[in-house]
Amino acid sequence: MVHQLDLMGPAGVTFLADLAASVDLAAPAGQLLPVTPVLGVVTAVLLLAAVAVAGRGLLGHGHAVLRSGLRAVVQLAAVAAVITWVVGSLWWSSLFVLMMFTVAVRTAGRRMTPGPGWVWAAAPIGAGVLPVLALLLGVGLLPAQGLSVIPVAGILIGGALSATSLAGRRALDELRLRRGEVEAALALGFEEREARLEICRTAAATSLVPALDQTRTVGLVTLPGAFVGMLLGGASPVQAGAVQLFVLIALLAVESVAIVVVLELVGRGLVAAEPPGAVG
Repeated sequence: MVHQLDLMGPAGVTFLADLAASVDLAAPAGQLLPVTPVLGVVTAVLLLAAVAVAGRGLLGHGHAVLRSGLRAVVQLAAVAAVITWVVGSLWWSSLFVLMMFTVAVRTAGRRMTPGPGWVWAAAPIGAGVLPVLALLLGVGLLPAQGLSVIPVAGILIGGALSATSLAGRRALDELRLRRGEVEAALALGFEEREARLEICRTAAATSLVPALDQTRTVGLVTLPGAFVGMLLGGASPVQAGAVQLFVLIALLAVESVAIVVVLELVGRGLVAAEPPGAVG
């Protein structure tokens, strides 16, 4: 913590200024930020600041922030080391996409429930992502090449992961908090599935709000990665905008499907925060 405060104080500013003066900070063409020692130092400072704020604010995620940041370093280093080799083969690229899918299923599933039902996270993620990928490959918009398939699949899987995790967590939390209403609905003659869905559907549906906000504010508040990346790669603003529009609409479709499937799983009791047989 002492080192962190020093870096963020006057001494830290002087250190960063001296470091910046010792290297060429001009980003090469096609690159958003220059990869220099300054970038590494600033990244470390921001990570320490995030840890400090989460800890001092009693958010309960201080250690998780640190672990996530360090894990990202290791994972991105590993991906950078193998990605050039992987994209050269469609088969290896397919295995890489399968690995991304597997990790997404485990991550989203464990966020929803600690029980064995977490494996059902494969259903919403797969139901959202596979049809879109199949459509793109089928009509020829997406070349059957690793360099094209991996980033598009990663964007779609990432969106499905977030929607699945949020929808499942919110649905199960709502059922836990409103257990009495579920029991009242059952007493009125509702089927167990309908009773659960009646209580948790609205809460789970709010998981679509981040994607909706991102789509509504694109170009006004944010310039998403696909748009900026294509511009840096030499594409025209119109081409970059068209691809970014597709990404945003595809994410809305993927996440909508994922949320609906999550609700069905929760309604049928296949994903539950409690042992099978418990109400809610």
